[in-house]
Amino acid sequence: MLALSDYIFYFLAFTAFFSACSVILVQNPIYSALFLASTMVAVAAIFVSLDAGFVAGVQLIVYAGAVMVLFVMVLMLFDLKHDLDAFSPGILSGAFKLASVGVILGLIMGSIYMSADMVFNSQVTPIPATLDPVRGLATTLFGNYLFAFEVIGALLLVIAIGAVTLSRVRGGTHAND
Repeated sequence: MLALSDYIFYFLAFTAFFSACSVILVQNPIYSALFLASTMVAVAAIFVSLDAGFVAGVQLIVYAGAVMVLFVMVLMLFDLKHDLDAFSPGILSGAFKLASVGVILGLIMGSIYMSADMVFNSQVTPIPATLDPVRGLATTLFGNYLFAFEVIGALLLVIAIGAVTLSRVRGGTHAND
């Protein structure tokens, strides 16, 4: 009999899978961004259900926060009235799309096979409670590499301001002619 945590996990996994499929199946890019955000939140909830709070927090802060902001900014740069012209019809692009789907399905099936093999044919050794990897990681990242984080943050801010500025100049996608 399945426990409540199993049902919660399967619900979150189905939600993440449905949202991820909707990202590529929906034609409206705004809805696609919304489904991408819901996928990231569902994956973070899966991490919480697996008692990986740090990874869930990083998932929410980095992916659902920062990456989604950049994704929405890129959407602002496009002229959504002519989004169907961006798709390239043809035999070569169709073959490339089919090959890409085949490679992705092969990777998914290979990962399922390998994970099933690892689950059924290995012994699980618990991590000792004395190890505190989060504290060591935080000390290393925010101690030794603090300046690099500050530089990357400033660089991302300059990129965001530049992208919005370039989209508003005469001849840009949203320029007032």
